Amino acid sequence: MPYPIERKLVVGVSSNALFDMRKELSIFKNKGLEAFSKYQEEKRDVVLNPGMAFPFIKRLLKINDSYKEDMPVEVVLLSKNNPQTGIRVFNSIKQHGLNISKAVFTSGKSPYHYMPAYNICLFLSVNSTDVVNAIQAGYPAGKFVSTDVEDKEDDIELRVAFDFDGVIADDNSERIYKESKDLDKFIEYEIEHIKKPHNPGPLAEFFKKLAFFQEFELKRKQEDVAYKKILRTAIITAREAPAHERAINTLSSWGVTVDEMFLMGGVDKSRVLNILKPHIYFDDQMVHLDSSRSKIPLVHIPFGVANKNILASMVE
Repeated sequence: MPYPIERKLVVGVSSNALFDMRKELSIFKNKGLEAFSKYQEEKRDVVLNPGMAFPFIKRLLKINDSYKEDMPVEVVLLSKNNPQTGIRVFNSIKQHGLNISKAVFTSGKSPYHYMPAYNICLFLSVNSTDVVNAIQAGYPAGKFVSTDVEDKEDDIELRVAFDFDGVIADDNSERIYKESKDLDKFIEYEIEHIKKPHNPGPLAEFFKKLAFFQEFELKRKQEDVAYKKILRTAIITAREAPAHERAINTLSSWGVTVDEMFLMGGVDKSRVLNILKPHIYFDDQMVHLDSSRSKIPLVHIPFGVANKNILASMVE
């Protein structure tokens, strides 16, 4: 069965998340657009070093090596560069061997508006304002907080981990807890609504497309016992029993599954992260994204009640 085009996993990434462009951004901020453009022109053949998103994007694109006919994954560059200064970025993409051919160059404007045109189900950036505005517009986006991961070439797995509330699901239950500040009331609410699925959160579509690819892998495994699965997904949630059951019922109602689920119940999430070593982890609360406690690529999803102050202060 050919891979359905509507299920294709399309991720958008900013140029300064894919590559380390801190020096270039400093020139732009301190000396202006003309100096930045001149510098990029002069350095057009100098390859940019990998940035925060690079290890994840490289590993994601590697999926296509095992599915050359279906090519289930695509990455689109979303850049504020203009087409001329963007030449250096594409030269670097080529030199690093990344199969990226589609791009948006907006000459300074935020590029997230064009996500629907490319069917992008996740936008990764290092720019807080761009990510917040994308989330506010209803688009799935995340900001890299840090990354310090050793990308071992002999490890073929791609491990993707998520928080649940405010990331995969909406923040309705989180609101109940924040407003009541009573864990017992939260658990009581979840038990009362145990059979009612959560509404989708900002990364629900991304998660569903990952889950579909896992189904595709399972069929491949049934046809070829020697095939080694690539994708492994995990949910790391502050929930504990019995509040976890509604989360599981929600996934079932969507027709998706997850490989592993960790019910932390107040235990520091970094304890699991440091063992699982995901290639990317998404959470809506900055308290769980402390890079000093885990050397993991961390991505903040500025969505919902947990981020109301951030959202209020940064909207366009």
